[in-house]
Parts: sequence; C-alpha cells; structure tokens
Amino acid sequence: MKTLNYLTLSLLACSVQQALAADYFWQSPAGLSQMAQGGTGLIQMPTARHTKEGDFHLNYSDSQEYRFWTASLQLFPWLESTIRYTDVRTKLYSEDPSFSGDQTYKDKGIDLKLRLWQESLYLPEVSVGIRDFGGTGLFESEFIAASKRFGPVDLHLGIGWGYLGRRDNISNPFCDLNDRFCERPGGVSGSGGKVEYKKFFRGPASLYAGIEYQTPWAPLRLKAEYDGNTYQQDFAGALAQDSDFNVAAVYAVNDAFDINLNYQRGNTFGFGVSYKINFHTASQIKLDPPPVEVTEQRPVSAIDQIDKAELSKQLYLNAGFVVNNYQLNDEQLVLTGRQVAFRDEKVSMERIGRVLAQHLPESVKDYRIVLEAAGMPMVETKIDAPAFIAAATAQEPELSISDSFTRQNPGRYQWVGEVEPSGFGYGSNLFWIQSFGSPENFYMYQAGLFANAAYQFNSNFGIYGTAKINLLTNFDEFNYKLDDFDTDLPRVRTYVREYVTRSDITMENLYGQWKSELAPDWFGQLYAGYLETMFGGVGGEVLYRPVDSEFAVGLDLNYVKQRSYEKELAFFDYTTFTGHLTAYWQPQHGWLKDSMVKVSAGQYLAKDKGVTLEFARRFDSGIIVGAYGAFTNVSAEQYGEGSFTKGMYVSIPFDLFSLKSATGRGLLPWVPISRDGGQMLNRPVRLMDVTELRSTFNR
Repeated sequence: MKTLNYLTLSLLACSVQQALAADYFWQSPAGLSQMAQGGTGLIQMPTARHTKEGDFHLNYSDSQEYRFWTASLQLFPWLESTIRYTDVRTKLYSEDPSFSGDQTYKDKGIDLKLRLWQESLYLPEVSVGIRDFGGTGLFESEFIAASKRFGPVDLHLGIGWGYLGRRDNISNPFCDLNDRFCERPGGVSGSGGKVEYKKFFRGPASLYAGIEYQTPWAPLRLKAEYDGNTYQQDFAGALAQDSDFNVAAVYAVNDAFDINLNYQRGNTFGFGVSYKINFHTASQIKLDPPPVEVTEQRPVSAIDQIDKAELSKQLYLNAGFVVNNYQLNDEQLVLTGRQVAFRDEKVSMERIGRVLAQHLPESVKDYRIVLEAAGMPMVETKIDAPAFIAAATAQEPELSISDSFTRQNPGRYQWVGEVEPSGFGYGSNLFWIQSFGSPENFYMYQAGLFANAAYQFNSNFGIYGTAKINLLTNFDEFNYKLDDFDTDLPRVRTYVREYVTRSDITMENLYGQWKSELAPDWFGQLYAGYLETMFGGVGGEVLYRPVDSEFAVGLDLNYVKQRSYEKELAFFDYTTFTGHLTAYWQPQHGWLKDSMVKVSAGQYLAKDKGVTLEFARRFDSGIIVGAYGAFTNVSAEQYGEGSFTKGMYVSIPFDLFSLKSATGRGLLPWVPISRDGGQMLNRPVRLMDVTELRSTFNR
C-alpha cells in the first residue's frame, strides 16, 4: 500500500497553488543556499531553484557517516552543475593496508539540474535533475521539482527516483506509460564512470516536500523537508531513521560565506560551510595608470613633428602595447606589436587610441593596430580617429568609443626598418599538478617551475626547450609504481607515477618548430623532438581560422615514440601514428553565446580510434570552465576504472590576482582517472592557442 498516491500529489499541488497570488518577485536577503551534497536545495532534497548565472559555490559538509566536498557552478541561467567527492567514514578505501593504509573510502560524483521553466505569477519554477551520474552511483537519482515563493516563504515539492525515491511512497508515473520504467536495473556497468541512462526515472519513486523561511533577521534562513529516502540501502550501511523530517538553519556570514547546522533523520547532527563567488563579476582592484585624457586640440600639426620615441614609450607605459614596427603617412598610422598588459581588447584599444590621439596631428584620421603572436600578424583593429576623438571628448555623447573600432584581417604593409627577429630568449612560469582520490592520499600535488629557453633563427623557425623543476610535492608518497591492471592496451599514460617521481629536475620538452601563415586565414606548423613528458617524434598541423568567425577547423598528424622514464634522453620501443581532425564552434549569439564546442576525431596514442567532445563556457571576468570526454573503440572493460577518459578544467586570467593589469592564464585541471584509452598527444604548441587573438573568447 503506497503511503501517498496521485490524489495526495494533486492535493499537495493544489495547496501550493493557493500561494500563487503572493509577490513572487520578493527575494530572500540571505539568498539561496546549498544542500549537504552540493547544489541548490534544502538539506538532502533538491529544489527547482537556480542561483545567479556564474555563481560558483565551494562547499564542505559533515555528518556522522559522510563528509562531502563539492563545487557547484551555475553554468547558464538554466543549468546548474555540481562535482562532489564523498568520504564514507564507515568504509576503508581497500582491505589492503599496504595499498591504501587506513584511508577511508572516497567516491566522486557529478550532478546536473536543468530548469524547464521559470516561476511566474501563477506557475512555479520547475526543474529536472540527474545526480551522481557517470560514477560508481552511490547516490544516483533523478528528480523533478517545483518551487513557489510567496513573501519570505518558499515552498518546494518534488518526486525522486533512485536514492531520492527509496521511500517508495508514490507510484512511478512513468511506469504507467511504459513497463520498462517499473524496474530499476541494479549494479554498475563496467568499472564505473559510465552514464547509466537505462536507469533514469525507473523503479520506485517517492514524493518529497520542503519549506524555507527567511526570518526577519536578514542573515538567517530556516529549512525543513520531508525526506524521500529511508537510508536502509546506503553504501555506508543501513542508517537509523527516527524521523522522516530533516531541519536546518543557514546563517549568511556575508555575501560570500554561509554556515549551516542541520538535524537529519531525527538522530544525526551535521554542519557545513559554503563559499560563493560569481564568475561573471569576479574582479581585482587595479593600480594601473589612468587613461590618457583626450582633448580636442591636437598637440602637433604635422607628422614630422611627432616625437616617435615618446609615443612608443607612452604606448607601453599607459596602454601596455609593445611596438615592433610601424608605417606612417599624413593620413594613416599602422602599428604592429604585442599587448602585454590589458587582456580586455576594448580597454586595450581605447588606451592605445587615447595615446595616439594625443601625439598625432589631425590629418591622421586612420589608426591601425596589428596584434602579433609567435611572430605572425593575427588581427588588425582599425580605429576611426575622428569618431574615436568625438566619443572620447564627449562631443557626441550618444557615441560609444568601441563603435569606432573595426576588427579585420591584417593588411600587408611595408614596415619601416623591418628586421627578422632572431636570438636567444628565456623565461619561466609556475605549474601546479593535482590529483584527487589516490589510494595513498586523497589529495596529491606537485608544484614547481617550468624554465623555458629558446633560440629564434627567424620569424618562422626556432628551437625551444623546457625544464621542469619540482619545488613542492607529495607524489613521493606513491607506494607502488607499476599499475597491475590487466589490459591489452599499450601503456601510454599509466606509467605516470614513474615519470613524475623519477627526478626533481627533468626535461619536459626540447623541439624545433617551423610556423607560418600559409595564406589568409590559414596557419601551419611543423615540429620535431621531445614533444612532451612521455613522447617524442615529428608532426605537423594546419588550421583554418578566419577573424571573429564562429567556426574553425584544424588537422594534426604525428609519428611518435614513447620516452623512457629510466633515462632522460632514451626511448622505449613503442611507436604509433596519432592525429585528429578538429572542428571548433564558438557561437556569438543565442543561448550558447560565450561558449565553445570542440569535436576531434582520429587515432589516439594507444592506437584506439574515436572522438573527443569538449565544451567550454566563458564568463565576463574571463574565467573559462570546460569539460571533455573521449569516446573510442576501447570497451569499458578494456579501459578499466572510469570506463572512458574525461576531465574538467578552469582557466583563470592572471590579472584576477594582480594589482596591475596582465595578460596570460593559469589552468586548473581535474582528471578523475587517467587510463590508456582516449589519450591525445600533448603537443607543445597548438595553433588554436597561438591564434587566440583572432577571437575574443580567450581574452
């Protein structure tokens, strides 16, 4: 006998509708908060609510049996994503102390929540979600939830399947549509990591409900929920449940931090803390020099009166632009060079335009700025000087300064005193490598310095090398080297422990590279040498990438040999051809604006064949979040734990941490498990990166 049925569901839905006349525009001062397992919701139960686009939450929650570390991102206004690591305190990582010591069991999971429609005066907000898919499925579940706010009260009603539906208090509505939804398959396919779509919305279902109350004291928010789970089938063991209700209090310390206390199942206290930042609005105070003030009066009347040395100096100091060469006549100035300070192109071009306007005569009505990368012209910005000056001096207030800019393909110019670049160069940058969930230690890391050196013969050819210097690491805690997983695949990546622990100073790469703009919008490169930590060889790449186009396409082909982890310059016998045809799509309009979709098809290092799909989202601050997965002809059983190669990353502009504007980025990768299938060559130079100035996506 079901404790609740469709009649009960209808009555509860009607009771929610009684609140619809209230002011749904009212917002809680304390805002929305996170569940124990991450993501916007109550305590254990998810709701239909979504936070502001770009909101990123880092959360920690603790209860008797579980600890959760979660990161939740509102990727789009209609899509929330959550990554979770779970520490199961009642289970060991393994039964072999020599393998994992006394470390408790760790599990990772991914959640997605999609909003179907927004709340209106008469309708609730409705969302559908999938939890803990693509992992071992300790908390795998699906839900459909509705939320309706009136004043300080927010009501929630949902139906859950899987982990959220174990109370089995309502008939599965999909079962009436098709018998295959009546039973939920058990177990995990392969070695985990696969999306168990055949389980979605199948088997027992439960109705759950909840209420949130924003107290008159602005920082405090109270929650209560009727739980859809009985906790008798938990991985941590059957958990006693003295009450079907959970309660919590959430205190907003400030706009960034929340702390919460909760009481679950009538017998268990828990607590949590959450940190929030918005990826759209993230910024850093800057101590840059003020932009040059533009006046209507020109300082000189002819081009022969221009102080070129002072102009070049001010372009560098005030606009961050390093001039490599120029072309000048009575009507036009063309500059070619590099931007080294201001990442935002509009800011960069406005500062350059202001400096030029204060140094050039009125006759020069056309400023052209050619930005270079790797010695090749990438994009030209034409500045209409009269329009720029009119906007900068507010002669025409309705004009925007950026309206005077036009991006286009670089023209072909005869530079003054053109000289081929040549000679030695050097530099360094920090690196951080991290790994989660290893048997020896949950969090492992390696930090240090990449020392770079190069000799440039001309603008097309050079020799480059990088030494990797370890400064801080716990990778020496690896208590075994050879992975004993039995597979037919060549060991192209699973010797990683041997490579990263062999020495504190290693040669990351040493190679020669030829590169050129082959034709308008076409770029090419050839390279040979020690290309990455684990492979060396020869290869080449061509890329078609028009300026500001939504589409680009590239092809790389490589013949490589596996490097030895025993001797720095030696190789093993393993060789292979690898390469991919890659299509890039960067929508400039619509619901996927500021995103990039990448599809690569070809042969991987282990000679498996398939496709890698990648999706990235850029936020207004310049932060980019991406995820990828490789799907090849290697079966889940052959691949091993994780079933297929996948990962996520966050790319963060350096100037979010600097008091001075800066270019460049840092990358924080997250690869849950790296096996041998679906592994690409880590080519030292990728033309898509070299030509990033031809799009505003990475700026």
